[in-house]
Amino acid sequence: MSAALPGRAWQRMLSGRRLDLLDPSPLDVELSDIAHGLARVARWNGQTHGDHAFSVAQHCVVVEEIFHRCNPKASAAERQMTLLHDAPEYVIGDMISPFKAVVGGGYKTVERRLEAAIHLRFGLPAHPSATLKALIKKADSIAAYFEATVLAGFTQEEARKFFGQPRAITLDMLPLAPLPATEAQKLFADRFDTIEAARRAEKDHAA
Repeated sequence: MSAALPGRAWQRMLSGRRLDLLDPSPLDVELSDIAHGLARVARWNGQTHGDHAFSVAQHCVVVEEIFHRCNPKASAAERQMTLLHDAPEYVIGDMISPFKAVVGGGYKTVERRLEAAIHLRFGLPAHPSATLKALIKKADSIAAYFEATVLAGFTQEEARKFFGQPRAITLDMLPLAPLPATEAQKLFADRFDTIEAARRAEKDHAA
């Protein structure tokens, strides 16, 4: 009887990179793969109104927009970590919070390893500080409130219960109309490039 073949723990990317999910290397992380993947992962398990899924790529842009409006003095590096806050999902997909709670720690371990590899690839700290993480979570909750009520069929009362009542942010500030995947991909990549330019300008100014 032949021995069983070991399970495959890597993902082939369209860039040609082969990313090991259990031991991801920053050298195998490419922005083009992140943007492509996130633009094709649906938020809310796809249970949203519109002709297109509301993608994680578009969600990340919305969260960064909220974060920047709420924290106008934040550094470009902090904005970049906010934009990338769900970047591991380009490999592992978007799992709704109730199911994450069921899966437990294994998912979080893989997610943190991927986060570190992604951040290090772009010259960022492996993980956000506790303070920054809390600010990102606040922006994420505001985005979730609007996504829930506008796209996912939640009542305002339900959304307030789960995500809180947004303050200082209004719907007209946010690009919530679901975009085709190619447009969401470009939106994410363009926002990344804009923030990277700001990071370079900050470094030049500090030099």
